[in-house]
Amino acid sequence: MAYRPPRLLIIPGLHDSGTGHWQTWLQGQYRDSLRVTQRDPSQPDLERWAERIQRTIDAAGPGDWLAVAHSFGCLALARHLADHPDSAVREALLVAPAEPDKFGIAESLPHERLPRRTRLIASSTDPWMSAASAARWAHRWGASFSNLGPVGHINAEAGFGPFPIAKSWVEAARARAAAENRPRHADFREWAFAV
Repeated sequence: MAYRPPRLLIIPGLHDSGTGHWQTWLQGQYRDSLRVTQRDPSQPDLERWAERIQRTIDAAGPGDWLAVAHSFGCLALARHLADHPDSAVREALLVAPAEPDKFGIAESLPHERLPRRTRLIASSTDPWMSAASAARWAHRWGASFSNLGPVGHINAEAGFGPFPIAKSWVEAARARAAAENRPRHADFREWAFAV
């Protein structure tokens, strides 16, 4: 069977991500991308949102995914990965997570390394989570951490339409997946010519 690169899975936060949001822009960059659509995006329900991620993946059929989550969607994705260590999500990007304590769900989230390679991007002026809290959650989850500085909640209201950092992450993750799926004999040929 021919190699198929992992598809992009968009996981919005509360009230979804509108037409001007960077997640919508990113989704438009990849024809085979998919968005997790919550039944009621105005009601933050960690378990239901995490289950919806799994249902979306199941309905899409076999294949790997690169999950890009924002705000409350980050918390749902973390819960999904903890509940499904065999998830088809091979890498995760968490952008501007919401503070679990604002929703009283900190104890319902994993407090250990997530089973997938993860990157967390935060802001020093995010009203939904302090940079210090974001760094603590990144450490718990074993995620690489980046603080973009005073850029708010990294959403459309903060001026984020296109978000090249997210696209670069997708491209790098796809390149890692392709390298891992390259036949061993290709590595040997490259080595033989290099000698």
